[in-house]
Amino acid sequence: MKGKIGIVVGLTAGYVLGARAGRQRYEQIKDAYLRVYNTPAVQKQVDKVGEFGKSAAFALPSVLWSSAVKITRAATTKGTPGDKLDAALDASKDAADDVKDAAETTADAVSGSGTSKRSTGSGTTKRSTSTKKSSSAS
Repeated sequence: MKGKIGIVVGLTAGYVLGARAGRQRYEQIKDAYLRVYNTPAVQKQVDKVGEFGKSAAFALPSVLWSSAVKITRAATTKGTPGDKLDAALDASKDAADDVKDAAETTADAVSGSGTSKRSTGSGTTKRSTSTKKSSSAS
């Protein structure tokens, strides 16, 4: 479906930009476009895409940042170098899972499926477990 829409948009843009039919034909095409674009169904989809864009634009970077902070905190805990390494490795595994979940959630939202088979709460459980490990190692 995405490919078909892209082809239609590309052909239309190419025709409009490359047409030698003159200003009158351009105005006809523009008017037809505006009639379709301003329909309630199209505007509803435009609003959905806009809202998704706002939320998705901030979701993945924030997960990456918080993951980096968790790994840094785990690596700077008190204890032996081996304990620090173990804590950092545990935190990095949990962070990788969190990033994967966030990326898949974003991909699901982009594709429009919205039905994810993953449990978004699993990352929280894992983090609390690794926090207990790292704090007990100190």
